[in-house]
Amino acid sequence: MSDLVNGSTAEDDGAKLVGVVLVSHSAAVAASVVELATGLAGGGTLAPVAAAGGDGEGGLGTSSELISAAATAVDRGAGVAVLTDLGSAVLTVKALLAEGDELPPDTRLVDAPFVEGAVAAVVTASAGADLAAVEAAAAEAYTYRKV
Repeated sequence: MSDLVNGSTAEDDGAKLVGVVLVSHSAAVAASVVELATGLAGGGTLAPVAAAGGDGEGGLGTSSELISAAATAVDRGAGVAVLTDLGSAVLTVKALLAEGDELPPDTRLVDAPFVEGAVAAVVTASAGADLAAVEAAAAEAYTYRKV
């Protein structure tokens, strides 16, 4: 996992915010999307966000260890939304969820476009929304039209 965990903590301001984990096959892509999403979320309280990118050894791929560590790092007691880029990242998160004890309680794999969904999730989580609202906002990003 990148050391990239942005956002205030429950200890900082007493808020229980939903955490967001962005899983990509590329550490650079995951970190860049964290940077974009947190930058667009604006000032004020920022939900905790972490990148879990790459295979853990500097290469392309996914790592269950990085995903678990990122989810633990952003868990503030309100749940964790996990967004992924491609197929095997989804499978890795599903496997971790099936194991039952590898991710914090109330961790959800969110079906959303990676970049637009990440921005929507971070903005919504930073506003103090619950996990269901964060998931819905990220999923709604599928409907964003560009033309």
